[in-house]
Amino acid sequence: MDQNSPNYVWQDREIRFDAFPQLLTARRGEYIIDKINSVEDTKGNNGDRGSLIVTNLRVMWVSHKNNRTNLSIGFGTCLSINIRKAKSRLRGTTQALYVMTKFQASRFEFIFTSLVKNSPRLFTTVQAVLRAYETSKLYRDLKLRGSIIKDMQLILLPHEEVYNKVAGVWNLSSDQGNLGTFFITNIRLVWHANLAQNFNVSIPYMQMKSIRVRDSKFGRALVVETSPKSGGYVLGFRLDPADKLEEIYKEITSLYQVYSVNPIFGVDYTEEDKTPSLEDVRITRVEDDNDIITNDSEESDAFAAYFADANKASDREVVFDLDLGLAIESLPAGSSVETLWKVV
Repeated sequence: MDQNSPNYVWQDREIRFDAFPQLLTARRGEYIIDKINSVEDTKGNNGDRGSLIVTNLRVMWVSHKNNRTNLSIGFGTCLSINIRKAKSRLRGTTQALYVMTKFQASRFEFIFTSLVKNSPRLFTTVQAVLRAYETSKLYRDLKLRGSIIKDMQLILLPHEEVYNKVAGVWNLSSDQGNLGTFFITNIRLVWHANLAQNFNVSIPYMQMKSIRVRDSKFGRALVVETSPKSGGYVLGFRLDPADKLEEIYKEITSLYQVYSVNPIFGVDYTEEDKTPSLEDVRITRVEDDNDIITNDSEESDAFAAYFADANKASDREVVFDLDLGLAIESLPAGSSVETLWKVV
């Protein structure tokens, strides 16, 4: 899908630094879950007070001083979220939210500190929404050979409705074709083989680049091309009888257009009535304090401060360490396990 298309969804798949303020507004299908004032971007803007905005697709931080100083972190880039100690200019050494991410082969670490004493919202909201995002991938990602069919019926997602079930659909991915069934819903197009229900494909409308009818060696066929982010598949289907083809093509195209106007991303989050205490969400482990070193006199790229390892272009080779008795990533030149343990 063209990145300039209004249907292109980047909000959950990308990290953007110092974006134009209009890019921080919610797109179609995106909604704000929580807005937390008085949050410090401890890693990149230590000492700056800002607001943390959590949506169903991403986490955004915007400086109170200048709204052009901001972050947009898609949930699809998140590798892990932890609660550890960090050193804040505004609060001193305190518990902070560490967000480890990966985007375009680079790893970035973000540290957010709540400046409101004993407020757990920063931790609970982000963690809960990330869990909801990770457990709803079928709404957004193409899935091959998934556990989506039971007793020859589609296992429905929340908010999903089946609009049509079409028998006599041949998948043309092999020379002889496989006879199966379509399920056309308000969220996706699903096909499964009649003889093996685990041979299936689930194609969300979000990942469809184009839908068209064209000639094939099996006759007229429905062709669905998926976006490059979902693998760029070209999937062909032939319908029996052939006169159903145009009808099904129009139905899928219509549902795709309706979905584009009001997409369903599947991330549901309901705020609990009772707010847990900070002790309930803390990770009970001892961590060394993290000193955040900044240099106000030198300018740098907006994203440089967030690199998890600025001198590391890719993961190093895995080696076996005799002292630890573990397989570890090889250390940089001049470093040893002994010197690392001596870091204060």
